[in-house]
Amino acid sequence: MSSSLSAEDDDIFERLQQRKDPQVLEEQQEAVNERMRAIYQKAQTRLAEMIDQNSTLPCTISSVQILNAPHTRRSFLERIFNPLLSANQSRPYTLSEALREISARADKLGRFDLFQQPISVYLDESQVDGSTGLRNIDVFLAAREKSRPTGIFLWRNVFGGAETLNLNASLGTRTRSAYQAAFETPILSDPDFRLEVGGVASATQKSWASHEEVVRGGWSKLRWMSQSGHRHEVGYTGFWRQMTGLSENASPTVRADAGDSVKSSIFHNWVNDQRDNPLLPSRGYYAKAFNELAGWGPLKGDVSFWKSEIETQGAIPIPIPGIKGDSGVSFTTGFRAGLLYPLGLDSSPRPQLSRVNDRFLLGGPTDVRGFRLCGLGPREGPDALGGDVYAAGSANLLFPLPRVGADKPVRIQAFLNGGRLLPLRTSQKATPTSSGEARDAMVSTLSELHNGLPSVAAGVGIVYAHPVARFELNFSLPLVLRKGEEGRKGLQLGIGINFL
Repeated sequence: MSSSLSAEDDDIFERLQQRKDPQVLEEQQEAVNERMRAIYQKAQTRLAEMIDQNSTLPCTISSVQILNAPHTRRSFLERIFNPLLSANQSRPYTLSEALREISARADKLGRFDLFQQPISVYLDESQVDGSTGLRNIDVFLAAREKSRPTGIFLWRNVFGGAETLNLNASLGTRTRSAYQAAFETPILSDPDFRLEVGGVASATQKSWASHEEVVRGGWSKLRWMSQSGHRHEVGYTGFWRQMTGLSENASPTVRADAGDSVKSSIFHNWVNDQRDNPLLPSRGYYAKAFNELAGWGPLKGDVSFWKSEIETQGAIPIPIPGIKGDSGVSFTTGFRAGLLYPLGLDSSPRPQLSRVNDRFLLGGPTDVRGFRLCGLGPREGPDALGGDVYAAGSANLLFPLPRVGADKPVRIQAFLNGGRLLPLRTSQKATPTSSGEARDAMVSTLSELHNGLPSVAAGVGIVYAHPVARFELNFSLPLVLRKGEEGRKGLQLGIGINFL
């Protein structure tokens, strides 16, 4: 049996074989996407209406199950989710209360950084409780654990309770070697309350002061976050420091501080960060206060001092006429200050104010731009000696690159910054040798901060906020340079997390 195709049939096959116009395909796809969006929006609206209509409906949470968490300790999870069960509550939930509490517990689990995001939550309504007449809800959380050993140096969830072991080793030219180990664990299954213990052994070339510093020691600290979002950290540090490898032209002050030193101290660190982006803020504020007490009473050690630092930063967006939403233009200001006050001068047979490796250093691409690294403050020959009192501030104007857009983490920067770093001296410009003279010296040195202009520099540059660190390439020009300090005219590259 045979058949033949007519001309009409040939036309049909030709039309089927023809490629559709790309514009037609795009319109069809857009229509499909629009329909899907409408269906999704309708479903979301319906779900919201159902929850709203039944928000006061009494219910109980009868069980909570965490799926795909084989390496996480059961007791650790129970401490988080047992308070959620209705058996541990004094009264039934309303539906809205149950949803709110489930969401809060899922968010808390996510903050341990154990699971890949997002953590999905499913609810299943079981049979009505015959004795109470309440609806029972079973909660399921679908989570997928992150890899436990990450590369060689980071091991998550060591004992199944969100513990972390971090091992670091680095070799380089300035930091000749650095080995560090830190173990961190949450306390009472709380991601905002953690204990950390660690140790370090490092050797760093201090080219600005003609020596190498070898540090060995350890620390322990507690970290927590208050209900208002303030971060606190208290701890103890014990370090054996060695100033060694002095260059031939090292200054007399550096030579006098060479050798061994033991620092035993306790500290407290407080941070309130309300910025929208810590590396490239356009709005919000940041405040930090650090206090350290060394060598006092039972702390021992051969250095004794009180050390305090404060730091603030503020950022505001600048609206541009004709541009809707965030223009990407912002103005930021920053301020830092610190003091190092000696203790135990009266009881020491050889009074010493402070050592080179305990003093503040100022100047460089991440704090006072336009000056060499550690270029501000007292100097002796080729060496920067550091200071006991300092203050520094900056003003920065940032705006997007043309044709790049405000949503990209790249900005052009114009800045003006300056600062002063001073040694502790009495009103007669002498080194204090007693507690009484030290108090007089502190008042005199603080007064000296505003005596005359600070060292000031201005410039322009490019800022790139990478998720890991901030990069700045600036052209700087020193405007005010105090006697003995070292400015830097030209290009300067800065890489770090915390910039002035």
